[in-house]
This record gives sequence, C-alpha cells and structure tokens, in this order.
Amino acid sequence: MSTPLVELSGVKKSFGPVDVLKGIDLKIYAGKVTALVGDNGAGKSTLIKGLSGVQPYDEGVVKFAGEEVNITTARQSGAMGIEVVYQDLALCENLDIVQNMFLGREEISQLTLDESSMEAQASRALQSLSVKTVKSVRQKVSSLSGGQRQTVAIARSVLRDAKVVILDEPTAALGVAQTEQVLNLVRRLADSGVAVLMISHNLVDVFQVADDIAVLYLGTMVAQLEAKDTNHNDVIGYITGLKKL
Repeated sequence: MSTPLVELSGVKKSFGPVDVLKGIDLKIYAGKVTALVGDNGAGKSTLIKGLSGVQPYDEGVVKFAGEEVNITTARQSGAMGIEVVYQDLALCENLDIVQNMFLGREEISQLTLDESSMEAQASRALQSLSVKTVKSVRQKVSSLSGGQRQTVAIARSVLRDAKVVILDEPTAALGVAQTEQVLNLVRRLADSGVAVLMISHNLVDVFQVADDIAVLYLGTMVAQLEAKDTNHNDVIGYITGLKKL
C-alpha cells in the first residue's frame, strides 16, 4: 500500500487528569475517504483539533507525506493543506457564495476587490466537484438549503488547494436527497486525489462512501479496517467495546 498522506503514531492528549487520546495510530490516504467513527466522548473532536492545530497533541508522531511534522497552530495546518469543515459550516448567511468562499482572503486589484477573479475561481471550484444544484455563485447563503451550504463549505476547501479535508458530520440534519448530494460530493472530492477524513455517526452513510473505517473507543483506536472487509454489526461492536481486533 502507498505511503499515507497523514500518519499518526502514538498520539496522546490529556486535559488535566483526563486522558482523552491514549496513543492513537491512524493512517489517512490521498484519494480515499477514511471514516472516523465512535460514540460521544470517544475522542473524535480532540483528534481533529490536533490535526487542525487548534489543540496540539501532547505526545506522539505526526507525519505528513512521509515527513515528520509538528503542528502547533491552525495557520501552520492550513499552510500544509489541511482544511476542516466543521458541523456549523462557519458560513455568513448575509453574504453570497463568492464572499463566503473568499472570506478573510479576499483578492485585491488596484486597491479594490477583484470581484471578477473571485467569482471565476468560485465557479471553477464548484464545477470541479460537478456541483449543479447552485444556480448562481452570487446567491446569498441564507437562500441555500442545508445540502447546498455543505457544498459551499466543501468547495471552499477545494478553492484553498486542500490536500486533506476533514468533514465533521457532513450529513447531520440533512434530508435524504440532500444527504445523497453531499455523499456524492465527498466521493468526488476523494476521487480528485484529496485525502478525506469524515466523522460520522451514520453508518449507512459511512458504508456508502468510505474506503477505510477507523473506530475510536474511549480514546483508543480499536480498529482501522477497509470498509469492504467489515460490516455494520462488526463496526457497532468496535464502537461499543464489545468487539476487539
């Protein structure tokens, strides 16, 4: 198997006397969707906050493209090409799609906003993911459905040339049609060569789109399996602690 784009070895994180991550090993591959599953309190959020530089790990080794790195800030993580799409999406409803996709990194030409360049780039990012449900990149986010908003948040990471995209419950609170739309988008993102780490409680979604499934149980990585080599019942067993490798 090829070298993982991201590899964690023996990663630990504690908050006072509470050990949240207890020596985590995880491999994330370019061009694949790796699903991270586990019950509430298993340590999923802490794990991704370490990768994003928000809460650096206490111990362990992090490798990016085979080279050991020390991620201590969100800026450093972003510069490496790691983007996180959180569950709340961090979109401004009063702004349009282009303004949201370039928020905080607007392009300037002759002391004014380069609207035409930003609009063209936003359109290309959506087209690269075969997004057809958005009528105009000048639509206000407030007019978009939940699935369309998720699409904009994911396309924003593509615009930033992300190498790793971490999705936090991307289908939460979406209807059936919108869920299908977002899962297809996740698959296309991975097929374009991006490494996708998807956190989800919905095992139906996980088995529909994931190549690998990593299971956290009380701060321990109890399994990382190819989706084709396991099933719902086994994964539930790992999540609940009833089954071990």
